[in-house]
Amino acid sequence: MPYLSRRPTATYKQMKFLGSSAALLLALFSILRLALLLYNFDQAATSSWMDIVEAFGNGLRFDLQLSAYIFSPLVLTLLLPNPAAHRKLQLLWLWLASSATVLVGLIEMVFYREFHQRLNGLVFQYMQQDPKTVLSMIWYGFPVLTFLSVWVGVSVIVALGYRNFHRRTRTEAHTQRTLAWWKRTGIFILCAAVIVLSARGTLRQGAPLRWGDAFTTNSTFTNQLGLNGTRSLFKAANKHFSRETGKLWKKPMPEEQARASVREVLVTQHEILIDENIAPVRRIYTPPPEGVLEVKNVVVILLESFAARYVGAMGDENNITPYFDQLTKEGLLFTRFFANGTHTHQGLFATMTSFPNLPGYEYLMQIPEGAHDFSGLTNLLSAKKFANLYVYNGDFAWDNQFGFFANQGMKNFIGRDDFIDPVVKDPTWGVSDQDVFDRAVEEFAHLQKGEPFFALLQTLSNHTPYPLPNPLPTEEVKGVGAVDKHLSAMRYSDWALGQFFDAIRTMPFYNQTLFVLVGDHGFGNDERVTEMDLNRFQVPLLLLAPGIQEIFGEQCNRVGSQVDIVPTIMGRLGEQVQHQCWGRDLLALPAADPGFAIIKPSGSDQSVAIIQDNNILVWPEERKPTLEEYDMHRHSAQEVENPTLSEKLGEILQAYIETATLSLQQNTTGAQTPTPSVERK
Repeated sequence: MPYLSRRPTATYKQMKFLGSSAALLLALFSILRLALLLYNFDQAATSSWMDIVEAFGNGLRFDLQLSAYIFSPLVLTLLLPNPAAHRKLQLLWLWLASSATVLVGLIEMVFYREFHQRLNGLVFQYMQQDPKTVLSMIWYGFPVLTFLSVWVGVSVIVALGYRNFHRRTRTEAHTQRTLAWWKRTGIFILCAAVIVLSARGTLRQGAPLRWGDAFTTNSTFTNQLGLNGTRSLFKAANKHFSRETGKLWKKPMPEEQARASVREVLVTQHEILIDENIAPVRRIYTPPPEGVLEVKNVVVILLESFAARYVGAMGDENNITPYFDQLTKEGLLFTRFFANGTHTHQGLFATMTSFPNLPGYEYLMQIPEGAHDFSGLTNLLSAKKFANLYVYNGDFAWDNQFGFFANQGMKNFIGRDDFIDPVVKDPTWGVSDQDVFDRAVEEFAHLQKGEPFFALLQTLSNHTPYPLPNPLPTEEVKGVGAVDKHLSAMRYSDWALGQFFDAIRTMPFYNQTLFVLVGDHGFGNDERVTEMDLNRFQVPLLLLAPGIQEIFGEQCNRVGSQVDIVPTIMGRLGEQVQHQCWGRDLLALPAADPGFAIIKPSGSDQSVAIIQDNNILVWPEERKPTLEEYDMHRHSAQEVENPTLSEKLGEILQAYIETATLSLQQNTTGAQTPTPSVERK
């Protein structure tokens, strides 16, 4: 039968099947990238169309890289005489990979709107938390059924596409033509070479395609748009489960040089360095008497997602925080204050232990190193015989809050299961901010008669899915934009804060108490101030106490971060204290000191930054640092050339992070040298 010689060979048909399937997968990646763009189009407001086109071009390289991994096992079929013999397995593999990619893409659309990051280690951190709470947060906070329907629909369409390619390229055993083994081997080698080149993603020598290769435009959003979400998630998984940290510095700084640099910026004129050969920055602090307040109690209020961007006293005109704004007229407001991270977990340990958010240790409260001693507020005040109290809307098992703070000396915990007939009992988080503050008032009525006390009040209503009363005691926010729902929750949280202060003003302890109000972190919007997205970091810090404005005025414009809170509190109490805080007393520094803050986002993004005055040096993972001038009032920033300042800030940043990391690893972070355990024979 001569006509059989003109029929396509089985190998040719397999190549056609693989090529068609690869084209479909690449098209799917591009569609998901387009969906991410459209769902978060407000982020592209400052991007040109050329930037977006460039992002899609960069994205094709990352898509090809992931496609190469997916198709690697399928290319092996080209060595078989009849590659189509196992098409069912091939179809199943392609469908599973594509369906998973679609699911990741849909999740990422919402994730990016919330965190302004591609999928990262935060996903796995949430997965390791209480499943009931996480699933409840997702169910009540996001359009789950809509997204599941889209996922199923797209997965079916993709499956039909692969099935169509199969039908067009399948071969019958009695009519197929096969190539000689050496021809099949040659074709396989050529296709394998294409796979290898695609997996590398670049023709350059050395390292293959890297995360930083997507950053080719001046727009952070379009740069991140060029990444592949599934590939980013795999990379994050590797870092998260292997505890791998990013290598920001190819050459570590000599340990002695790093210590000297850190001591120069942290040890103030009122402190004496001690234990120099054991601990990096352990010191004895004698507060200057002119800055001491006549108070004996301390109350810290950690406000969920209380972004400075929407605080009226910080310049916002949407009337979101009228009660907080009124309180600023009585206290000292820090206008250039930043959270050390972008997750409540980081805000908690930075504020309460004065220890920074470090690459590789973002979830410090849940890892073995979190059991170390720190110079935390609870430890320092417990040593001075302060009673303590921790009131929280939610479950203390979340983020291991109970285990961590109990180890730091906290004795009294009141969580979601300790409230009787609350105004709100949310199935996800617990009770409302209103309930937290009402319970705190009850507890203070008992504490005020005894010894000095320290209390930590943590709010939660301003967090997805926003556990709010119905009806709301405040007007919903409308017309601001995509953050309207978030701002409605923030306005309610502010209202609850106002009711709390109205209730305690007449209590005897009020005029003997230092109140510290601070946001745990901010949240993003359509304004991206620097690549590090400062709207997610800038928070207000307000100190309220008798006589504080007479001594310090109404505002402090010095840069600071949450690690500065503990030493600043201890400075107001006036007693000499031994500590090892990674911040400073912001109110006892020379007038010319501009202050500084070192910040890092949550998740597996190993980028770090240092802020000093109106400058920020951002040091991204796999890329060179950039220096920018920022203006939070105009919500803008611009890159500047200042090699001297860049070098100076870069040295401080590297020294600070490397020294703090080494101290954590060596268990030398406490105010005292740990007593060595005695081995039992």
